[in-house]
Amino acid sequence: MADPKRFSEDAMVHADSLYAAALRMTRNRSDAEDLLQETYLKAFRAYDRFQEGTYLKAWLYRILTNTYINSYRAKKRRPEETDVEDVGELYLYRQINALERSGMARSAEDVALDLFTDDQIKEALESLPENYRYAVLLADVEGFSYKEIAEITDVPIGTVMSRLSRGRAALQKSLAGYVQEWALVKAEK
Repeated sequence: MADPKRFSEDAMVHADSLYAAALRMTRNRSDAEDLLQETYLKAFRAYDRFQEGTYLKAWLYRILTNTYINSYRAKKRRPEETDVEDVGELYLYRQINALERSGMARSAEDVALDLFTDDQIKEALESLPENYRYAVLLADVEGFSYKEIAEITDVPIGTVMSRLSRGRAALQKSLAGYVQEWALVKAEK
């Protein structure tokens, strides 16, 4: 049996990022909380089988992903429920705001992101097919490597690379539509 104190010290530091991932998967606060709770329960029960020296965060994400697949995908999809506050929960937006507040040097990507509203970015991300969206979020928001994403999603690294490439291209194309709209509006003025 796992030591509750040790498990808590090791695993609970990842709760915020796991919750953000669960929220992106389920798109519903209540379901995300349930998914996170089920993930931690399964992780605690299996913690004595966790191999020291491996990446705990990736192991937890793997449990989260499997729990989501087993519990939520099989159910009949219900209409999407969103809460205006959900936008603020997404890690990507918190990262952008933290950079702005810190006054750090801004990259061209940061400046370009200023052109888009949070809703436009969220809409573009959510318009991606699920496999592409999850790969993009794990790589670009959570910072996992190709190998870690392959382990989390249980697909070959080549598939991860393909999904990332296609997801990023689709995201770029979706956001480019807004740029074209702005160009037309400016041209009319």
